[in-house]
Amino acid sequence: MQRNRVILASLAGGAGVAAILSWISVRKLTEPSSPLTQLPAKVEQTAAKKVALIINPSKSQNDQAHAAVKRVCEEAGLEAPLLLETTREDAGQSMARQALEAGCDTILAAGGDGTVRAVAEIIEGTDATLGILPLGTGNLLARNLDIPVDDLGTAALLAVRGEVRRIDVGHLKLQHLNGTEADHAFLVIAGVGTDADLFDDTDETLKKKVGWLAYSEAGLRQLPGHRKKVSFQLSDGNWQTRRVRSVLFANCGKLQGLDFVPDAKLDDGLLDAVVLSPRSAAGWVWIFLKTAFRAKNDIPVLSFYKTKKLSLRCTEPMNTQIDGDPTGMVNNLEVSVNPSALRIRTP
Repeated sequence: MQRNRVILASLAGGAGVAAILSWISVRKLTEPSSPLTQLPAKVEQTAAKKVALIINPSKSQNDQAHAAVKRVCEEAGLEAPLLLETTREDAGQSMARQALEAGCDTILAAGGDGTVRAVAEIIEGTDATLGILPLGTGNLLARNLDIPVDDLGTAALLAVRGEVRRIDVGHLKLQHLNGTEADHAFLVIAGVGTDADLFDDTDETLKKKVGWLAYSEAGLRQLPGHRKKVSFQLSDGNWQTRRVRSVLFANCGKLQGLDFVPDAKLDDGLLDAVVLSPRSAAGWVWIFLKTAFRAKNDIPVLSFYKTKKLSLRCTEPMNTQIDGDPTGMVNNLEVSVNPSALRIRTP
């Protein structure tokens, strides 16, 4: 049965990619109020003094990552890195706090995008610098920063001794169905609607076997469905009411090697938002064709915006996600950007 599901995922790859493209593709986003774009922060050259390595022990290459970082620290004349492991209950937040309390100025996240985001949430706004050792399935932020995902030696060198730049951090404030609120940082893309349903419905066992192709199977199941009524407000503008399948918020735009959101920049002080509202599978195909052929003409099932803040109200509960991780059903949400809030080492 499992083999059949793997075969199905492979055969459905093209259709699944079309589904994924349709949910997260954005072209030439604009907001009527034309917010000013922030200039990128100046590149900083700061040598690491004390390094912490926060590692996800469930990843198959965690031992190699640890060895690579130790080697780089030795070559740089630094003491061995403070090693901290994440747990099933804690993706890295407590470990990042411990690293800060220990006086570490360079804190490395070795794992997937979830580990990177958990560490970034804590060191955002501090003088500490984030380094990335990509060990996950997607490694989306690493790909956007041109950090090699298949060369741990080079990734370790960049994480400890790379140039320091500042990037924006997105924030998604959620009001859950039980009335509780949560504020999540995100570094790549957050969303509400069908895209979140896809990630929530992906088979984790299949994902471990075939990687990102596992999203294809879930994508095919999510193509049918109906639009939901939402109201949203860009910055301090007027409220708009639409029927949508997904609303996405991009801090950067490369996904699996393709530039889905070409105008999204990590350091422009803005988020790139897209409203997707296809009525049927034909609408998804329309979106896919526009994306695949980079057509410049507008189509009615897509609306694009650049904004610093967006508020959204749901008339019926909708699923949410941050950087591919499900974050639950909501009634309302707010998304905003914290410009130049995170120091990070890059090539």
